[in-house]
Amino acid sequence: MYAEGQNLARRLMETPANLMTPTIFADKIQQKLSSLSGKVQVHIRAKSWIEEQKMGAFLSVAKGSDEAPIFLEIHYNGSNNSNEDPLIFVGKGITFDSGGISLKPSSGMDAMRADMGGAATVCSAILTAAALHIPLNIKGLAPLCENMPNGKANKPGDVVKAKNGKTIQVDNTDAEGRLILADALCYAHTFNPKVIVNAATLTGAMDVALGSAATGVFTNSDWLWTHLQQASIVTGDRVWRMPLFQHYTKQVAESQLADLNNVGKHAKSGGACTAAAFLKEFVTVPHWAHLDIAGVMSNKDEIAHLGKGMSGRPTRTLVELADRLSQDKQIM
Repeated sequence: MYAEGQNLARRLMETPANLMTPTIFADKIQQKLSSLSGKVQVHIRAKSWIEEQKMGAFLSVAKGSDEAPIFLEIHYNGSNNSNEDPLIFVGKGITFDSGGISLKPSSGMDAMRADMGGAATVCSAILTAAALHIPLNIKGLAPLCENMPNGKANKPGDVVKAKNGKTIQVDNTDAEGRLILADALCYAHTFNPKVIVNAATLTGAMDVALGSAATGVFTNSDWLWTHLQQASIVTGDRVWRMPLFQHYTKQVAESQLADLNNVGKHAKSGGACTAAAFLKEFVTVPHWAHLDIAGVMSNKDEIAHLGKGMSGRPTRTLVELADRLSQDKQIM
């Protein structure tokens, strides 16, 4: 079942972007979960709901595309105690990333069909957890949209407001994943979670740092890091802890026009770290982890059993993490 979950994520990530829009992605996940309807509820939130939630950062990215945004919400009630505080998975769901006005180079842009890898892996992990009857309450949140450069798109220097009221100066429209995650992380806190884990193909800097050897993990919790590391040892899909120093927070908190900047003050230095520091500004729970999966998004020939193409990593590690947390009642 672990392998089936990862293969589902791979298929979602590999599908051409014109055949995997936000609406299609949400519908496919709903179809996959339909057989588990007794334990799983799926809510496909439309743009009007996103507006009601005041998710201004998410909407600012979505407005650059003619494809309507979707906020996908999955509730798996696996615990015998329906009131038990949940584990929340949050996944970046950019179904195609052109970079927006800060346009990416054309070479290799086709791979950006998999920029929803965070959403694909967390949704697949929840489906697998439900199929395995893991005794844990899990909620999955996936903001889904495209990042495109139409006439309504974010422009460098624009200021947008996130759900928690913080303002963000958008100096690089290709740093859009952190904008949609900011609102999703704020919304995650409304469920009184014990643990939040987000996954995102967030930065090219992570690929430069670790390549495809491991997922980069930024966390404020030694307890959660231990569980993630042990889960990755079991699955063989490795993780590596990265720094969340105040050094990086200072770089995103210095903004001429807003509370935060969506890129670090020294844009070319520590890009994965400043992105994580940005996300941390939208987290208040004591057990949170950000998984930057940009480096493990695809496989060339590094991992023989995966073959070439999108990898679906680290779906199995997320499932194993959920299983481990279900057995550790210290926090859950």
